Amino acid sequence: MKNIKLFSLDLQMFAGERGLLSKGTKLGYKTTGSSFTNVEGLQSTPDVGGDPEQVEVTDLSDSKKRYIAGLQDVDTLEFGVLFDAAVFGALEALQANDTKADWELAFPDGSKFTFKGQPTVKMGGAEVNGALAFTLSIVVSDGPDFVPTA
Repeated sequence: MKNIKLFSLDLQMFAGERGLLSKGTKLGYKTTGSSFTNVEGLQSTPDVGGDPEQVEVTDLSDSKKRYIAGLQDVDTLEFGVLFDAAVFGALEALQANDTKADWELAFPDGSKFTFKGQPTVKMGGAEVNGALAFTLSIVVSDGPDFVPTA
């Protein structure tokens, strides 16, 4: 019988060629200072960005309506978070005080979105044999702006 040597293969090594695994994505906030507080237990992130409004520019000589792109409409960003009383409490305090914060959604490759906004939290329903979670909604007042990997 021959000795066979087995090697482990880390498939993530090839992710740089195409695609990026979401593992390690982080959401952080700050109200003052330069360091962000991570929102622990982040489970899901929303689509980031927005579609432009349509501005109608049809005149009486047109046989079909015509439009140009207007201002971009950024939706409220909703994040899914596993329930932790300390995390929920800190975010709820921002909500109770009508505090706008600086936010950073950072990806594993170092790229990120930055934006300003006011958070609200909503506790999710409970289920048999299910994890408690809540929704963090952020009404965006500035941004989001994409910051590529340096």
